[in-house]
Amino acid sequence: MRIVLVHPAGSNWVLGQKDITPVANRMAPLGLLSMAAWLEQRGHQVDVYDCLGRDRLQPHTAIVRDILDRRPELVGFSATTSGFLDGNDLAAAIKQKRPEILTVFGGVHISALGAPLLEAYPAIDYLCMGEGEATLAELADGRRPEAIDGLVWRDNGTVVTNPVRRLLPDLDQLPFPAYEKLDGFPQHYNLPLFSFIQPPGATMVTSRGCPYQCSYCDRSVFKQGYRYNSADYIYAHLRHLRERFGVRHVNIYDDLFTAHRKRIVELCTRLTERPLGIQFNCAVRVGHADDDLLKMLKTAGCLQVSLGIESGDDAIMDRHKPGVHVEDVRKTVRRIQACGLRAKGLFMMGLPGETEASIRRTSDFVMSLDLDDMNMSKFTPFHGAPAWQNLEESGTLEEDWRQMNCLNFVFVPHGIASREALDELYNQHVKRFYSSPGWRRKFRRRLWEHRWSLWHLIRHLPDFIAAKNNFEPRKDH
Repeated sequence: MRIVLVHPAGSNWVLGQKDITPVANRMAPLGLLSMAAWLEQRGHQVDVYDCLGRDRLQPHTAIVRDILDRRPELVGFSATTSGFLDGNDLAAAIKQKRPEILTVFGGVHISALGAPLLEAYPAIDYLCMGEGEATLAELADGRRPEAIDGLVWRDNGTVVTNPVRRLLPDLDQLPFPAYEKLDGFPQHYNLPLFSFIQPPGATMVTSRGCPYQCSYCDRSVFKQGYRYNSADYIYAHLRHLRERFGVRHVNIYDDLFTAHRKRIVELCTRLTERPLGIQFNCAVRVGHADDDLLKMLKTAGCLQVSLGIESGDDAIMDRHKPGVHVEDVRKTVRRIQACGLRAKGLFMMGLPGETEASIRRTSDFVMSLDLDDMNMSKFTPFHGAPAWQNLEESGTLEEDWRQMNCLNFVFVPHGIASREALDELYNQHVKRFYSSPGWRRKFRRRLWEHRWSLWHLIRHLPDFIAAKNNFEPRKDH
């Protein structure tokens, strides 16, 4: 079957502002690339159309024309919450021109909501619930819909939800993502600026799921189980990126890279004994980052470790990230840096129960850590996350899917006066961190090391100035 898999552009930036995502951090759509590789292994002809890819920020009419020029029999969309409506608009336009083309949606938003989406959006023929490789492959193979686990479909107008599909037991059976299907990969897919030293960069995921259940995390696709690739598979994957695409830096976007210590020890040993000329970044959790492991990561080529911290208020942590405490975070950051690694803190503002006082405590805590970098996301309640269940008791929600991207506040806790007040607290914190003397000293020391990022910033300076202005007070307030 001829298949086109589509990554909708969606909404990836601040409401009312120019989206600079393709300039600042253009990531390969790994889920679709994994799907493409799996389908091609089964004998199907697959194209991947990334609407955020090189020269792809086009009107829908041009995107639909490009997709139809590939003569697909099936078009599959991977949709986040903020990207779903964009994908549905494309599906509707495709159906209007070629109604015989099958349209299939999968991804975290679909897995969280399920059948009601098929009832509300007639341009969609099928939903793939959960892990999608085997489900979509069986549909493409021509298997009857009623016999495909994990599928939601229409039977004479009635929406039917088939039994849940079992998760793949062995992730090593997956082929490497089909990176070659992306136009301009890897040169036109850039990692976050100043997070790498040598380009080009790439991304990969070496596990699925997480043994923990934080309140804000949607586990609709991979559930709470934890499966992972072996050290041999990861090493071969890195070698593939290095030898075929010339990649010099990889960001590993596992929820918890070091949860299974033995495989990381084995991987670090291989990378130390047989270096590939690649550096990498990864994420750890308090309690899964002992000194010996951190030293091994450093020797193996790790540059930066991200640590999910979320808040500097223990009451907020107890509610949303149980088992992680502020003082343990402080000690872990110090140990990461003592091993010669950079420490990046990941935080979240506007969680249920948040107040202006807790936000200011978090900001003070961030400043006390002397981090190498920081990311503060805006809490977004997703349908498949535990926090969704009791949201109305904790604040007010504007359920605008296009804004639900962790870059806009759609939820305002009862302890905060308004969305505008929350935005102002956010902007104050971001400006405080990046204007601090300590962070600026680190930045200046590494400026030559990061000359590739600096050159990219200069080339796109008007876009970055516009982004910076998002953190300034609005004149109409």
